[in-house]
Amino acid sequence: MSIFEKFKLGFKKSANKISEGFKEIVIKKEISDKKLDEIEEFLISADVGIEASSKIKSIISEKKINPNLDQVSEINNLLKEFIISLMQPLEKKEFFDKKIKNEIILISGVNGAGKTTTIGKIGKIFRDNDNKVIFAACDTFRAAAIEQLEEWSNRINVSIVKSSAGSDPASVAFKATDYAKKNDVDKVLIDTAGRLQNKKNLMEEYKKIANVTKKIIPDAPNEVILVLDATSGQNVINQVDEFNKIIPLTGIIMTKLDGTAKGGILIAIAQKYKLPIIAIGLGEKIDDLQIFDSKKFADAFIGSN
Repeated sequence: MSIFEKFKLGFKKSANKISEGFKEIVIKKEISDKKLDEIEEFLISADVGIEASSKIKSIISEKKINPNLDQVSEINNLLKEFIISLMQPLEKKEFFDKKIKNEIILISGVNGAGKTTTIGKIGKIFRDNDNKVIFAACDTFRAAAIEQLEEWSNRINVSIVKSSAGSDPASVAFKATDYAKKNDVDKVLIDTAGRLQNKKNLMEEYKKIANVTKKIIPDAPNEVILVLDATSGQNVINQVDEFNKIIPLTGIIMTKLDGTAKGGILIAIAQKYKLPIIAIGLGEKIDDLQIFDSKKFADAFIGSN
C-alpha cells in the first residue's frame, strides 16, 4: 500500500464527514452569507478550529464561486489550497533524515496518546536510516510502560537503558545520555511518564528529565516532541498549551487519525501554534507512522483521488 493510499484510508472518516457536510450545505445557487456561515459552523464542528474556519470562510467568500460550477469541488479545492499553504511550512521531513551524534529527543504526552508505541515506530525509522539508536525508559511510574518499551527495543533491535519501577526517571535519562556520549549513539529517544498536565509533581519530573541531560550535553534535549491523540478532539489544544509552557516544543506527532472523524484538529493546531508536524499515526502496524506531507494530508482530508 502506497503512502497516499494509507493517508486516504486513515482519513476516510474525516474525509467522509467533510464531503457529506459540504454537499448538505451547498446547493446549486450562489453561495449566500447564510451559506458561508453554515460552512464556517460546519468546519468548526469538524474540529478545524474557529480561526482556521473563519479564514476558510473568507477565502470562499472572496472567490465568489460560480453557481454553474460544481461548487463542492470548488470549495474542496480552496480548502486544499488553504491546508497546503498553512501546513507545508510546518513539514519537518529532515527530522528522520538527519544523522547527528548524541541527539537527545524527549517524547511527551498524556496517558493513552500512543506515546510509547510511537517511540518504537520512530526508532525503527531512525534505525532503517542507519542511525545507532537507544531508548531511555523514563516512565518509571508504571512497570508496564518499561516492559512495553523493552518489547519495542527487542522488536526493532535497539538498545534500552532502564531501571526498576519506582526509580528516579531523571537518573535513567542521565544514564542514557551518558551512554550515548561514550558509545557514539546517534539518537536517544526518551520515554516520559504519561501524565495529565495538571499533575504538578509529574510535570516537575518531566522538567527534571530535560535538565539532567544538559549536564552531559549542554544543548540537550535537541528535540521535544509532543504526541497527541486525534480522538481527543479539542482537548489536545490545552495539552499543547501546557506542555509548551514547561519546555518549548519543537514538534508534534498526531496519532489515531485512522479511527476518528476529528482529523480537522491538526489544522486547528497548525493555525494556532505553527509548530512543526513530524508525523501522523494511521494505524497500529509498525510502519503506520507516516512522515507528515501537507499535500498528501490535504488530498486525504478532502477525500480527493
